[in-house]
Amino acid sequence: MVLDLLAAGTGAFDVEAATRAYLETLQGPAKEQSDAYFEGGYYLLVFGTAVTVLVDWLILRFRMAIAFRDLAERIFKGAFGATWLTASLYFLVSTLIALPWTLYTGFFREKQYDLMDQSFGAWLSDQLIGYVIALAIFPLLIAIVYLVIRKAPQTWWVTGTAVAGLFFFIGTTLAPVFISPLFNTYTELEQGPLRDRLVTMAAQYDVPAENIYVFDQSKQDKRISANVSGFGPTIRISLNDNLLERTSEEEIVAVMGHELGHYVMNHGAWRVATIMAIFALGLFAISRIAPWLIARKQAQWGVRDVSDPASIPVFALILAVYFFLATPATNGIIRLQENQADAFGLIAAQEPDGFARAAMRLSEYRKLEPSALEEFLFYTHPSGENRVRRSMQWKADNVPGAVIETPPEGYLDQ
Repeated sequence: MVLDLLAAGTGAFDVEAATRAYLETLQGPAKEQSDAYFEGGYYLLVFGTAVTVLVDWLILRFRMAIAFRDLAERIFKGAFGATWLTASLYFLVSTLIALPWTLYTGFFREKQYDLMDQSFGAWLSDQLIGYVIALAIFPLLIAIVYLVIRKAPQTWWVTGTAVAGLFFFIGTTLAPVFISPLFNTYTELEQGPLRDRLVTMAAQYDVPAENIYVFDQSKQDKRISANVSGFGPTIRISLNDNLLERTSEEEIVAVMGHELGHYVMNHGAWRVATIMAIFALGLFAISRIAPWLIARKQAQWGVRDVSDPASIPVFALILAVYFFLATPATNGIIRLQENQADAFGLIAAQEPDGFARAAMRLSEYRKLEPSALEEFLFYTHPSGENRVRRSMQWKADNVPGAVIETPPEGYLDQ
């Protein structure tokens, strides 16, 4: 239903009324569930950090870390191999200890809020694939970082950051081609008016659009999403099947306008750089805190020094607390880029109502109207309320004779 917004004698588009017309389509039990799910995430952040700290403390307190190291040193003569095996054993045991928490947060809670379509077996299969990938990468990364520690004990955190950044960049480049297809099936978007429109929009901003893929996210959940991923020859545009099947063409184009904004503004590289800067501060904190903590607990834990691979859980414990405290900063960096991409997407797509409807669909699992403090602390994206209001403001500024569009009843259930 379309309501003419032109007030008698004013001809003004009421941005607030247009915004409320969207926000009020989420009411009652659906809004309560969305709020409860997202607010529960605040506690998960705290408890998740506590679980990580507890797991690392248990591994140190019961001297499992030095048992891993001693076994590794018996098998490998060189320090690099011994560190790699120690890290692998740590990764395995810490994952098993934290398994109840992973099961609750990753599967049972998602099922409780009706946000997962996978069976337990399918979910567990995805988890195992992710674990194997992580097991292939992180012990190697840790072994290289400890090699740097032995070579430069005072400044290792600088080179360690560079090593982690290189791993991150390689992973981001290779993931679209080699990792993502392990979890979902990717097929080319069929030829037709929608593809033509996306290609045309991408061409306006010199975004490579030779490869536009659709992946079957619906086998896992009904969340809508799209992305421009990869670097250089691995760049590709990907839309999930939920976006295609649950939304209108206007919403799809609006979402892709946002994603093109990330590419055009080079957010991928900037995000890597800023996250690595935060990570560097974390490693710097470890370089100052870990020696003191190890010396204080040496008799109890059996860890020799920071170059001892048995210190891995010490590093992990400090880093977990650090990243918890840095949450507002990391969220703020990401949210800034998302705001920029929103603004770009509205210009690129010229679909303010499409973007508003897409923002409302995300309210299935994001609290729609948080307080300013909640958004500052916990949101990696602008809130639904802010996104809808931005869309309506853009409409007021750029669409002659704009009218309020009231979305059809039940559209969020599609």
